[in-house]
Amino acid sequence: MASLIRKTFSVPPLGCNCSIVGDPVTKQAVVIDPGGAPERIVQEVQRLGFTISHILHTHAHFDHFLASSELKHTTGATLCLHQDDLKLWENLELQCRMFGVSYRPALLPDYWLVDEEKVMLGQVPIIALHTPGHTPGSMSFHVPNDQLVLAGDTLFRGSIGRTDLWGGNFEAIEESIRERLYTLDDATTVVTGHGPETEIGWEKESNQVVRV
Repeated sequence: MASLIRKTFSVPPLGCNCSIVGDPVTKQAVVIDPGGAPERIVQEVQRLGFTISHILHTHAHFDHFLASSELKHTTGATLCLHQDDLKLWENLELQCRMFGVSYRPALLPDYWLVDEEKVMLGQVPIIALHTPGHTPGSMSFHVPNDQLVLAGDTLFRGSIGRTDLWGGNFEAIEESIRERLYTLDDATTVVTGHGPETEIGWEKESNQVVRV
C-alpha cells in the first residue's frame, strides 16, 4: 500500500500549520486546517497535481479556518468539522473581532465528522479521532499506514493546547492525550497546530504537562 504525500506549511495570521495530504496513485487529497493564504494553498495543491476532496478541520478557532470558504469555492471540496464545535463556528466573526483579524463570511460545514470515521484517500484511511479539550469538537487525524497524526492544537512539542479559550477543558484534553494520542505507536509523527513537529514516544517521556 503506497504511502501518502504530505506538505505542511505555516499560514497567517497566527502561524497555523496547514497540511495537504494526498494519494500519489489516485491524486486525491485533503487539506487540513487552511488557516489563511488560500492562494498559496491552491498553488501547492496544483504543484503536487492533486484534486482536493475534503477540507478537514481539527477545530473551529478562527486561525484554523480563514481560507476554508475560499478553498471550498475554488475546489468544490466537502468542508468537514465535528459537530461539537458548531457554536464556535457560528461565532467565527466574534472570534476574529476579538483578535483584530479581518473576517470574511464563512460557509457552514457540509459534513459532521464522528469519532473513528475513516476518510479514504485511495486505499489509505485517515481516521478521525475525537480529542476534545482544546475545544469540545477537537479532532486529530491519524494515518496509521504512515505512522502520522495531525493533532491540531491538542498536542504541541513539549506542551499542550490552551484550555482557557472558548470551550476549553483541561481534564478533557489530558484524557484525550493519554487515551487517544499516547496509545498510538511511539514512532508516530505528530503534526501540531503551531510550531515544530514531534513524536508520540518523545512526548510521553518529555512533555511538560502530560507525560507517562
